[in-house]
Amino acid sequence: MSKREELIAVYADDLRKKCGVEPDMDLLEKVTIGCGPAIYDADAQTVASSQAHELETVRKNFLIGKLGLADGPELDAAIDKAIATYGASERNKYRAVFYYLLTRHFGKEAVYG
Repeated sequence: MSKREELIAVYADDLRKKCGVEPDMDLLEKVTIGCGPAIYDADAQTVASSQAHELETVRKNFLIGKLGLADGPELDAAIDKAIATYGASERNKYRAVFYYLLTRHFGKEAVYG
């Protein structure tokens, strides 16, 4: 099993146990690949949901840049919902899981075609 496959298994486990979501493994794999080398970096592989600048990065680079969404209050609401789904007190929110939740929330699975 490759390192990426091991991480995808960890992400799927988080989705099931912490988020109460049965993952679409094909989409999860594509979102993970889309995160690039960040998944292998201890700092970059997680989203610091308590830091405003980190959430701004998610909003600008992922929601607007990657998913092609228009800027607006619904983006912040979706980020808040993803935080709540993952668990606000959950310290380690994996970036791939967070992005997966946001992708599903906005129905943007086709971006990962």
